Amino acid sequence: MVKKILVSQPQPTSEKSPYYDIEKEYGVKCVFRPFFKVEGLSAKEFRKQRINILDYSAIVFTSRHAIDHFFTLAKEMRITIPEDMKYFCVLETIALYIQKYVQYRKRKVFFGTSGKIADLVPLMVKHKTEKYLVPMSSVHNDDLKNLLDAKKLKHTECVMYRTVSNDMTEEEVKTFDYDMIIFFSPTGVKALQKNVPHFEQGDIKIGAFGPATCKAVEAEGFRLDLKAPDADNPSMTGALKAYLKKNKK
Repeated sequence: MVKKILVSQPQPTSEKSPYYDIEKEYGVKCVFRPFFKVEGLSAKEFRKQRINILDYSAIVFTSRHAIDHFFTLAKEMRITIPEDMKYFCVLETIALYIQKYVQYRKRKVFFGTSGKIADLVPLMVKHKTEKYLVPMSSVHNDDLKNLLDAKKLKHTECVMYRTVSNDMTEEEVKTFDYDMIIFFSPTGVKALQKNVPHFEQGDIKIGAFGPATCKAVEAEGFRLDLKAPDADNPSMTGALKAYLKKNKK
């Protein structure tokens, strides 16, 4: 019986999160505990890459983390971002997040519809005279670079933030008593092994979101009880709800 679920993500900021509906409907308790956190590079670390932000006329954002750390670094380095700087984002929700730092003007903010960089590239090609700067995590592959190279766009990738383990306290490890753990990235799966080295799955159910995370769970020799997304449920909350409903019967 699933009663206590560890969701390896930050606590939802909205009271309307589907997780809270699931708690009420199925009498479960969701504990939000990310296994890793994102931290920005310091100005000193960033300067080692010998990149001058003001040499670029457009910034490509693939996540909110990238936005936060770009503007934080600019502030720390006392750089005033020009009014005419253009921003290219993989999704509208990410584009709207820019409002936290600068006035949002449609003529300088562009966004894709699918969240995939490949769908943003045609928009960037329409602005092929721009010099693009792409803030990235310390862990990344060359897919984005290769895509932009193929379109002969002027671009530079730079590291502005990194993922670090958000280690559990001794007390948390001692009282680790979950009936289910939900992972959202391969990094999270590895972090569990690091935090709870003697972890044995036993009756604990494991859920994973995304093919790479599912693969990581199985690669560690764990049993995967809940996979998302699936044909009926594009979200983890939808898949979790369906799983709890089925098991209640």
